[in-house]
Amino acid sequence: MGQGNHTTTRRSWKQISEVERYKIEALLKAKLTPEQIARQLGYHKRTIEREIARGTVIQRDTHLRDLPTYKADAGQRVSDKNAAKKGRPLKIGYDHKLASHIEKRIIEDKYSPDAVIGSIKANGLQFEVTLCTKTVYNMIDAGIFLRLSNKDLPVKKVGEKRQYKRVRKVALNNTKGRSIEERPQDVESREEYGYWEMDCVVGQGKPCLLVLTERSRREQIIIKLSAKTQANVKAAMDKLERKHRGRFKEKFKSITMDNGSEFLDMAAIEQSALHKGKQRTTCYYAHPYSAWERGSNENANKLIRRFVPKGSDIGKLTEKDVRRIENWINNYPRRILGYRSAKQMAA
Repeated sequence: MGQGNHTTTRRSWKQISEVERYKIEALLKAKLTPEQIARQLGYHKRTIEREIARGTVIQRDTHLRDLPTYKADAGQRVSDKNAAKKGRPLKIGYDHKLASHIEKRIIEDKYSPDAVIGSIKANGLQFEVTLCTKTVYNMIDAGIFLRLSNKDLPVKKVGEKRQYKRVRKVALNNTKGRSIEERPQDVESREEYGYWEMDCVVGQGKPCLLVLTERSRREQIIIKLSAKTQANVKAAMDKLERKHRGRFKEKFKSITMDNGSEFLDMAAIEQSALHKGKQRTTCYYAHPYSAWERGSNENANKLIRRFVPKGSDIGKLTEKDVRRIENWINNYPRRILGYRSAKQMAA
């Protein structure tokens, strides 16, 4: 008989049901062969043969002879036991396109799982399966992905949320600085653009990165400094003012900093380089040991650390490297922005 000459009904894959097992038992008692049973039930011959082997038990007849006999209930018990061992099916199923997308975003683009899932929803990307952030973390823990593991995650462990307390303490090295307590309430609301936070990211050696973070859009400006000094900070601010010229005062309405020695020359940071005797911005200083008062800045520093780990030689970073990191952050989807990026918020 040729391959095209058969009576087996072609159908999609499915498991043998309990009812069909009792039919197999009855047909075997009627002396039908596995091939004949397969044709009648619409299965392949090998499927029926495997089912018979699975449900065959030894029964003893009246002459005390052990006879192998297929029993439907025995076959069903084995099937149920095997099904229980499988556990829950993978939620991602056979959506290889989604799995590849998640792996690329986390491994190559340095996204967090939450940023990946959030950007899929925000950008209206369509996949066969919909996953939540927790499911992706669970799948990574279980080793489901081919290329992705916990070592590829930007944050390896999430501990309990720290309890912050406001410190009512004056910085002894900055008694003349304008305190954050004098900052207008409008800054706290984050509704208006133009209020920035500033800090330095250090590494091995003298070079460092001056990081400015806008509070409402989380826009980033990163400037490489040859050393963490007041003169270099002033020079960087002068360069920014020359770049934005008349727009500088509108773009940089205020800047909040910590009490690091490089930021203590408040007058130099505030004094315009283009208009002698005029103030280009207003500076405020956070309380000592209160980095949380510049939370947006600190979170931006964590993103930078994905590219510049602690102990790295920042002196080896080229201007192209710095712009690449800055552009990456400004295009990174943020949960607090509805998984839009700072660049999208500015559009």
